[in-house]
Amino acid sequence: MTVGNDVEAGELRAWIAGHRAEMLADLAAYVSLETPSNDKALLDAGLDWLDGYLAARLGAPAATRRADGGAFGGIGGRGDIGVYGDARINDYPGQGNAPIVLLAHYDTVWPAGTLASWPFTVEGDRATGPGTFDMKAGLVQLVWALRALDATGLPRPPLRLLLNGDEEIGSPVSRPLIEEAARDAAAVLVFEASADGALKTARKGVGIFQLAFTGVEAHAGLEPANGASAIDELARAVRRLHDLADPGAGTTVNVGVVAGGTGSNVVAGAARAEVDVRVSSQAEAARVDAALAGLRPHDPRASIQVRGGWNRPAMERGPGTARLFALACAVAAEMGLDLRECSVGGASDGNFAAALGVPVLDGLGAVGAGAHARHEHISVDGMVERAALTAGLLRALALPD
Repeated sequence: MTVGNDVEAGELRAWIAGHRAEMLADLAAYVSLETPSNDKALLDAGLDWLDGYLAARLGAPAATRRADGGAFGGIGGRGDIGVYGDARINDYPGQGNAPIVLLAHYDTVWPAGTLASWPFTVEGDRATGPGTFDMKAGLVQLVWALRALDATGLPRPPLRLLLNGDEEIGSPVSRPLIEEAARDAAAVLVFEASADGALKTARKGVGIFQLAFTGVEAHAGLEPANGASAIDELARAVRRLHDLADPGAGTTVNVGVVAGGTGSNVVAGAARAEVDVRVSSQAEAARVDAALAGLRPHDPRASIQVRGGWNRPAMERGPGTARLFALACAVAAEMGLDLRECSVGGASDGNFAAALGVPVLDGLGAVGAGAHARHEHISVDGMVERAALTAGLLRALALPD
């Protein structure tokens, strides 16, 4: 892939720097809209605002589709129709054939009413407010990157922008939409926040499992032998589960919730455990799956039932992603920026695209810290830098090899 030249890179960065105040104003307006994952009415209002914002800043797309979260959830047979945020898919024309998919979620973890005690605030280079870092600044940066390319007359590839409102709860409805959008893509760029400024070229897969243990109740003093303790089965299983962890392979297993029994003088008839598993490869996911399927009770009168599954597959750093990161580094160097990469334990919608074999570059969003925490914040100067980097990367992706 061709990078471009230093003059164009400098032109892009200068144009975006000249619109710093407008970028910040856009972010202030966006953060001032509450979009919690569990409030469909607020999510609908937020996406309506985004539709108007994108039209005003970028013009009408070549094609657009709004996928109703409730209706799509009903197709999947989930039974909880109407509780998920809608998704918006916009196609924008460009130079080339295969599109570049741009992923950004508009839901946040912050409940309605958070803005009353924590409004959007700017102090020097630091901007804070619910969802600022994760991940509203990322979308604003992307919008201004596209405006910069248009304003300077530089090329961009065909683009497919997908906004979803259920990422913070695992993308249960939007996953098939993301996979559909990415299947014919040349690459996927994810505008989640950076990791201390580093781009994310690998993410762990996440498994969420629930284990139910059924035993036989009995009086713990009079007839203990007549009982089969579900808690004993749970304790033995917890040890086996934690033994599955392999830090060297990037696999962690955490039994984070346990409960069971009805009284200290009763052999427990029921118990349960909730388990979080993180893996760096699909091979490790298969190993964990096999171990869970192979769990057997110590007492034949007891039983173990495993529910749940993989929330997101592992995002492995394949050759395509390595090339994409190398291109981003070359673009950054043109702009006098030093770019780093990292692997993180958290997952994103990029995991779904990577599992299809599509090159994915994640963490192109804000520079800052504090995701899901009250100290969530971004660097305003970082917004300018990352918008310029995005513009340069898209320019490079539009150029012939």
